[in-house]
Amino acid sequence: MRKIELDEYVVDSLMRDLVGHDRQASAFLVYLYLWWLTERASEARVAVSLNELADGTGLSKRAVQDAIARLHKRKLLSIKRESITAIPEYAVLRPWNRR
Repeated sequence: MRKIELDEYVVDSLMRDLVGHDRQASAFLVYLYLWWLTERASEARVAVSLNELADGTGLSKRAVQDAIARLHKRKLLSIKRESITAIPEYAVLRPWNRR
């Protein structure tokens, strides 16, 4: 089984902020799942559909949509689309890790 590294900030601060303050546990789950997908693929971006995200996290498609909107608004997620109907590419952002 392969392991991935997770920044301490994600558990120390981001989890409390998204789950407690924003009341968006779904956003935290989507963030972790996208982090895992990008690490597993060893890529900065990963193309994944809403249905795949919903299936992978156990959330509803609507909950995933809301989570993505929250993460994008908080600048924790970058979204790139070729067209309105194309599967988006997501990049997990780490704004606390600026160097």
